[in-house]
Amino acid sequence: MKDKILWRSGGRFRRIQSRRKMSQTHPFKPIFDENSKILILGSFPSAPSRKLGFYYANPRNRFWRVLAGILNAPPPASTDEKIKFLLARGIAIYDAAICCEIKGSSDAKMTAVVPANLEPIFSGAHIVQVYANGGKAHEICEKYLKTQILNATGKEPVKLPSTSPANANFSFERLVREWTIVADVLKRAEI
Repeated sequence: MKDKILWRSGGRFRRIQSRRKMSQTHPFKPIFDENSKILILGSFPSAPSRKLGFYYANPRNRFWRVLAGILNAPPPASTDEKIKFLLARGIAIYDAAICCEIKGSSDAKMTAVVPANLEPIFSGAHIVQVYANGGKAHEICEKYLKTQILNATGKEPVKLPSTSPANANFSFERLVREWTIVADVLKRAEI
């Protein structure tokens, strides 16, 4: 939402447009079933994801391509394909924050964070490891969710580099290398 503010400079009024942080509530349910082995937590859905109605919907976000790359599969396209892709491979996804104030999509602009309740996922699935997609997701996990995660899995959440387009320091190839640990844990969980 934009506010128009007038201020006086040198005898003239100028118009400034600013964006206020808006309180947002998480719009999606977690994706998991009883066969889910790992849980990947983002921070909070981006503005494009909120608008388009599903996780990692920004076409520039590399999440779906990275998962497909580490699992040697074609990237899913539709929402239904994405859900089937995750569940067929034992992957659960959700976000670490259920509510926050955020300006646009920037994790750096998140304030007033309310952490998600992961108990329904932990009680309905056999999660052996939790991964945080990026620094903000990991920060929320460490600050609010660590005890819950440790009690459920016996392991601390693992920080992975963000698949967000804002993480320009990581090429697609480098992300795939870093995210390969997810595929390794999934293979071990099948044994």
